[in-house]
Amino acid sequence: MEKHTYLCCLLDLYGALLTVRQRTLMEQHLYEDCSLFEIAEREGITRQGVRDALVRAEKELTEAEEKLGFFHRNEAVKAAVKALEESVSKALPVLPAQEKETLLERMNSLKELCEESNNYGV
Repeated sequence: MEKHTYLCCLLDLYGALLTVRQRTLMEQHLYEDCSLFEIAEREGITRQGVRDALVRAEKELTEAEEKLGFFHRNEAVKAAVKALEESVSKALPVLPAQEKETLLERMNSLKELCEESNNYGV
C-alpha cells in the first residue's frame, strides 16, 4: 500500500490521539495535498516547523498502529471475507436452494459488518 494512503488510513483511525495542531497539519498535508510551504504560510510558522510537526505526528500514528493494530487487523478481516466470498461462489451451484439462501444471507451480514468497520468506526 502506498505510504500516503496508509497514513490517511492511520489518521482516520488514530487522529484523535494527535494534538489539534498536529491533526490540522496532517489533514492539510494528506487530504488537501498542501506543500510544506503552503501549510507554513497558512499557519504562520516555518516550513521546518511544519516538517517537524508532521514527522512527529506520523511517528505517533505509526506507533499507535504498532500498539493497537486496528488497521492491520481490519485488512486481515477484509482479506478473509474476500477469500470466503470466493469459496461461497464456488459452492453455491451445488447447494440446495434453502442452503444457498441461508449462506447468502449470512455472507451479506458479514459483508455489512465489515463495511461498517471499514468506515473506521472501530
